[in-house]
Amino acid sequence: MDEQAESARDDEVRTRTSRTTRNANGERGVDASSAVSASVASSSASLAAAPDAFAKSDASAQIARAQQAVPNPNGAGAVLGLIRSGSAVTRTQIMQVTGLSRSTVALRLDALLAAGYIAPAAAESSTGGRPPGSFQINPYAGVMLLAAIGAANMHLAVADMHGTVLVREHDAIDVALGPERVLGRVASLFETLLKKAGQSAARVKGIGIGVPGPVEFAEGRVVRPPIMTGWDGYRVADFFASRCYTCPVLVDKDVNLMALGEHRAGWSDTSHMLFVKVSTGIGAGMIMNHALQRGAHGGAGDLGHLYVGHLVPGEPKLCRCGNYGCLEAYAAGWAICRHLNESGHAAQTARDAADLAQRGVREAVEQMQNAGRLLGETIAMAVSLLNPSLVVLGGELGTRQSDMLAAVRETVYRRSLPLATRHVQIVNSVLGADAGLLGAAHLVSDALFAPSVVDAAIGQPA
Repeated sequence: MDEQAESARDDEVRTRTSRTTRNANGERGVDASSAVSASVASSSASLAAAPDAFAKSDASAQIARAQQAVPNPNGAGAVLGLIRSGSAVTRTQIMQVTGLSRSTVALRLDALLAAGYIAPAAAESSTGGRPPGSFQINPYAGVMLLAAIGAANMHLAVADMHGTVLVREHDAIDVALGPERVLGRVASLFETLLKKAGQSAARVKGIGIGVPGPVEFAEGRVVRPPIMTGWDGYRVADFFASRCYTCPVLVDKDVNLMALGEHRAGWSDTSHMLFVKVSTGIGAGMIMNHALQRGAHGGAGDLGHLYVGHLVPGEPKLCRCGNYGCLEAYAAGWAICRHLNESGHAAQTARDAADLAQRGVREAVEQMQNAGRLLGETIAMAVSLLNPSLVVLGGELGTRQSDMLAAVRETVYRRSLPLATRHVQIVNSVLGADAGLLGAAHLVSDALFAPSVVDAAIGQPA
């Protein structure tokens, strides 16, 4: 992709992403990274039949079990899927796509309307808008709480059922403080954000959280995280259940949510994508055949702890995971900051290091280039193994550093075989810090709106 085409694609994605930052009256915010404070309009259709149908001792586990059920291909859940994807949004279109009779389609739509899943779409102009008589996901049926927790900071938001961010917050946090303190801060900020949005805990239909470590997804349990002291075996959903949230709580590795958000927002037509987060730490999220891949136990994509010590002169460096020679020990934000501090340049965070490089500080620029080459070596292995058509660099360093991107591109194209790199694109993330939040919104809505879950919630047989 040449620079002009790539710039056009970035503009398109930014425009599309900006639509996810509107207030409850549909007014667009300044941009995708602006905080938008608004109240969600009340609605008689409260989605009461959806997550509330699972509001028992373990809503998350019940949602997971319902997702595993075989959905009725002609059920209300399948019809909702067509509306949600935009494949068929009117009665006539649904009849044409499904082959169902007019009376059956009417029954399905009536059930979805009564449960609060859908609402008539607002009339739009005939040029590019929805056709008359269209339906959409009911944005006012409830809200979602979202948190993207990193090693040193976190982003939080309240979103409507469309995934539109209503209010948001950013806070510095050390994830090594342990789950009770970190999640306690998350819970406190959630309460503040709900008040700003004019919402209550009873209106929360799902919570989506990303953490910087492996997660056993079905259980929402953190598993042997290298940098999250005290988190091993911790089940995040239990923390929020103890605070009167009866909705499902979905937890995943932060980079998985970033990959999901980036893919849905800007690259949904790409079937195989590798998202690499380069920030305080390094990790990868994989989209294969349009589906997020977590591995057998949630450990897929642990790129930062591949061994690269043989590529660097001298003794392998100690990584914070306890091993020697890991990629993170040379290319992660914490390692770059360590080197810069030793060289007399104050850098406490990955953002500090990126700022120094952007100001042209020689040591910082050299560190970014060296990190890019080592990162390129590991990405080249991943490209040869997985054969993605797209590699996206995200995170504080991956998004902002042109020196790092150039070094990664040069190394990957040089080290991987032509068959693997013939059509691969390597680009910066367009969503930036929003990728994790948007991914969390998709994670929750995918669970709540899964056809089998919807059928179970409204009492339709599979």
